[in-house]
Amino acid sequence: MMLTDNDVPAWWRRLGLPGLIDLHTHFLPERMLRRVWAHFDEIKPLIGHEWPIQYRDDQQSRLATMRRLGVRRFTALSYAHRPGMAASLTDFSLGLAAENADCVPSATFYPEEGVLEQVQSALDRGARVFKIHAQIGAFDLREPLLDPVWGLLADAGIPVVIHVGSGPVSRPGITGPDKLAGVLARHPLLTAVVAHLGAPEYGEFLDLAERYPWVHLDTTMAFTDFFERLAPFDPALLSRLADLPDRVVLGTDFPNIPYPYAHQLESLERLRDREPRLDDDWLRAVCWYNGLRLIGE
Repeated sequence: MMLTDNDVPAWWRRLGLPGLIDLHTHFLPERMLRRVWAHFDEIKPLIGHEWPIQYRDDQQSRLATMRRLGVRRFTALSYAHRPGMAASLTDFSLGLAAENADCVPSATFYPEEGVLEQVQSALDRGARVFKIHAQIGAFDLREPLLDPVWGLLADAGIPVVIHVGSGPVSRPGITGPDKLAGVLARHPLLTAVVAHLGAPEYGEFLDLAERYPWVHLDTTMAFTDFFERLAPFDPALLSRLADLPDRVVLGTDFPNIPYPYAHQLESLERLRDREPRLDDDWLRAVCWYNGLRLIGE
């Protein structure tokens, strides 16, 4: 039977969990969010099919949806696509967390003058997770301006959700596992959370997770019917995923997803049919304990 959003609380209760922790959700200033949705409305020529936004609601409705599903801790991930944006986006995200205790204090940065001071300011104000989107921002993670930032975040043990995989649209010179590998070679203790399991370069990002002890992978859109058409996960890699049970965290991309939230959970659960070790214990780690370890209570 297909899992629906109404079934989600019963789903995590069956696992013995107090709810879900989702490290990859987006809350943005309304004007920016409308632009993001407009981008997805026009994405068909780039990916070959429509991307209908499932939760095209106002902010209060989206917060209510998170709580109705039982997402106890969620992020307000934002990302800048040009200089001069990151500071105000961080202000918005931290402000949302100040008003909503279940929202993890979130921040972003961009390779620009003053970036180190901006990141330090965000940390001083309680930021517990950062997000950057190299593909949208059109920058190389190895930009010299970012090197001290990576060092600061590595020392602080703060997770950074990083979209650097080449899906859904590759940007040569910008995306790809070699960019993150270059950062990790200098900052091996960085808590890097690779968005979308690194789609479509799943194997190469698994290589990095196997090599570096604080590299994590988030499940955002991975294994869903939609994403399996766009960037199918090689079943031969599932055993390697099972070998890293403490390094995979739940992410969904809510609200910018073209299917119900429940489908992400259903897609993770059905993996056990192909790899028995991706069982209830694995789901408990992915959906709660691994995220809790990264962001704290």
